[in-house]
Amino acid sequence: MRAIRLSFFHMLEVVKHDRMLAAALMSPVLAGTAIHFGVPFAEKMLIQVTGLPAVLTPYYGLFDIFFASLTPVMFCFIAAMVVLEEHDDHIDRYLFITGLGRNEYFVSRMLLPSLLAFLITVILLPVVKLTKLSGAEIVFLSLTGSLQGIIIALLIVTLSSNKLEGMAVTKLSSFIIFGAVVPFFVPAPIDLCAFFLPSFWMGKAVLERKPIVMMLSAFVAVMWILILKRKYERKM
Repeated sequence: MRAIRLSFFHMLEVVKHDRMLAAALMSPVLAGTAIHFGVPFAEKMLIQVTGLPAVLTPYYGLFDIFFASLTPVMFCFIAAMVVLEEHDDHIDRYLFITGLGRNEYFVSRMLLPSLLAFLITVILLPVVKLTKLSGAEIVFLSLTGSLQGIIIALLIVTLSSNKLEGMAVTKLSSFIIFGAVVPFFVPAPIDLCAFFLPSFWMGKAVLERKPIVMMLSAFVAVMWILILKRKYERKM
């Protein structure tokens, strides 16, 4: 545990000296503020302009899902950038033969940032949410969002050979979270075409008010992680 803790703190030191990564740490607070105050304000303006009784209100659950996914995605993106930099500089190879092995390195670079994102989401989501979410729904959304963060981090590390490629892969892999849109706009059973995306089940759980469906989201996410971790281990 001591080696994992030291490795994690070392990563934080690296982030502190990188302005782009340090700025990414603030994105959850900024995005949460924008969602909590900006979306209801935009809804009032749109209602006045269109004369409709509701424009964005039916999709408030989507905003909650996106926020639950944002913090893990940003934190795991930061971790993935550090991993790529260490891989480019061959630092990871030296770490593997020290007291910090491959599995412990994975824990310090992937699991701990995801766990930290989970805790922050559990704290912030009740404050910025736009819909009535139960305690169980908040925990499940935070958990599944954190698992998605690991998936995106693994995709970045697996498909990229440097930080520049990592930025491009980040944009592409982030589309994983947009599976939550499908249940809101695509009728059943056609919507099941997106069953392989964890975010799809998040959207279905929020839309149908069935937290039990979130367990499917977690299961699908774990399957993604197990497959990608094998590819990650081969590369490293």
